[in-house]
Amino acid sequence: MDVIKQIREQAKSQSKTIVLPEGHDVRVKRAAEFLRKEGIVDVVLLEKDRLDPKRIDEFTELYFQLRQHKGISKDEAYQAASDPVFYGALMVREGQADGFVAGAATTTSDVARAALYCLGIDRRIATIASCFIMIIPNCPYGEKGVFIFADCGIVPDPTTRQLAQIALASAELGSKVLKIAPRIGMLSYSTKGSASGRFVERIREATAMLHEMEPELLVDGELQVDAAIVPEVARIKNPDSPIQGNANILIFPNLEAGNISYKLVERLSGGRALGPLLLGLVKPCSDLSRGCSWEDVVDCTAVTAIRAQYESQGENI
Repeated sequence: MDVIKQIREQAKSQSKTIVLPEGHDVRVKRAAEFLRKEGIVDVVLLEKDRLDPKRIDEFTELYFQLRQHKGISKDEAYQAASDPVFYGALMVREGQADGFVAGAATTTSDVARAALYCLGIDRRIATIASCFIMIIPNCPYGEKGVFIFADCGIVPDPTTRQLAQIALASAELGSKVLKIAPRIGMLSYSTKGSASGRFVERIREATAMLHEMEPELLVDGELQVDAAIVPEVARIKNPDSPIQGNANILIFPNLEAGNISYKLVERLSGGRALGPLLLGLVKPCSDLSRGCSWEDVVDCTAVTAIRAQYESQGENI
């Protein structure tokens, strides 16, 4: 079974309600029709001029209570509650839906802000970040062409601890959503001391920290990307590596590297990039690239539904 079919079938296995707050976008409308027709999820499609006024008033008070410590006014709370993305996020917070997916017509920063302010941070992971599921045709590397790339959407310059937390959250998503055994490559411009510098040292420290957090995880770093994903190169550059050039989860040293890499791989390979899937939150949600296809909306929604299935069992991923 290919990975897309696997994701859609797993989402169908336990019905979840996912909010799509960009109902004015033709790609989102088409995705909603497909999701309903195929029975993948229960969809709530929102449009700004069709929001429930009574619920806006309720959400205004809720959002004011959540953010008044930051000095927002009731008018500002009303403006937020009247925005379909915030409205959808507040639906999830209140248990009226199980997750939300936005970003086709909204910037990542605005989607992340709605998620952070309305859903809150999972204290176990303690940082909001993102990952992409990369599906690359005719590729022998990773998990038969399937990878997780992180962080490619949120944290510009992650600290040592944030890198370890991003890797841990990505591994959990890979294990539970994709059913893969995580093999994590912590990426750098250096492989095991071939170069030096503070960025290299940060990756080394993050790798050591992740080992302490989850000793059973297969992880190695610092690695150049060829040493992480090409077994023949790994045998030359890093013969004692626990992942042996078979990484299926790639953790990038900063947002520039991650964002450039996922877009480059997607466009040059003709592959799929599902995400950014937001990590480290109390409830599941996904951002979308504004260049997404309607199929991307479908599959990010299906992934969000799978994560909601685990969340309902007390396992937050």
